[in-house]
Amino acid sequence: MSTEVTPVSFGARLARATGAHGTVCVGIDPHAWLLERWELPDTAEGLRRFGFGVVSAAAGRAAVVKPQVAFFERHGALGLAALEEVIAAARAEGLLVIADAKRGDVGSTVEAYGEAWLRDGSPLRSDALTVVAYQGVGSLAGPMDLAQRTGAGLFVLAATSNPESAVPQRALRADGRTVAAGVAAEVVAENAARFADEPLGSFGLVLGATVDLAAIGIDTASFGGAPILAPGFGHQGARLQDLRRLYGAASGQVLVSSSRELLSAGPDGLADAIARQTEEVAACLA
Repeated sequence: MSTEVTPVSFGARLARATGAHGTVCVGIDPHAWLLERWELPDTAEGLRRFGFGVVSAAAGRAAVVKPQVAFFERHGALGLAALEEVIAAARAEGLLVIADAKRGDVGSTVEAYGEAWLRDGSPLRSDALTVVAYQGVGSLAGPMDLAQRTGAGLFVLAATSNPESAVPQRALRADGRTVAAGVAAEVVAENAARFADEPLGSFGLVLGATVDLAAIGIDTASFGGAPILAPGFGHQGARLQDLRRLYGAASGQVLVSSSRELLSAGPDGLADAIARQTEEVAACLA
């Protein structure tokens, strides 16, 4: 008789966590200038202390944190060791962790990326991972299978908020859809097929708040239970007051990603900044 226990899906855990603590996703982005503002050295130890400070401020006030992996990688092995500690600390506090690593490839390589971030027992084990589908959404089959087995999630980049993304993401495919709209439709379909019985699925999309989604053929009304990770608020120009206008029927499943705007409050002001933004987002959705 098999004793294997089916894990609770990421989507179910995300719905429960955001129901309790709101939909703000707090970035852990240790820019050199932020480390200086926090009076921390630009070293692996500085990164560790910065990450622990964000985790402490977010615990009990936010549902999700999102470490930007690149800022840890630039310090090599010691930086990754610091990231391992920060991820473990966040999960121990009950926070969901989205590793913002933007991984993507084909075959055994993309499967190895999935193993690094989503496999039970991995030192970098996170609750979800950002991925890219430049090789096609089908190239992510390995990480999708693994995520489903381990109760993890994926956020696939579709329409990002950086201006440089406009040309490739708005290019037309052979079927007449933009690349961004095609990626979105395929991920939504995969999410619906794998998590049909759950109100919120585990495979979602990165959709920047500064992007005119309708202009590139993305209709959020068709998203069903696909979660959305939304950068672009605050520093990049989007306003929280426009949340419903930007995402329409899917507004309630949007994670408002906020990094520099919150982190600029410093170690002593971050907890209050998170609480204020959480209240503001809730008011915008009321």
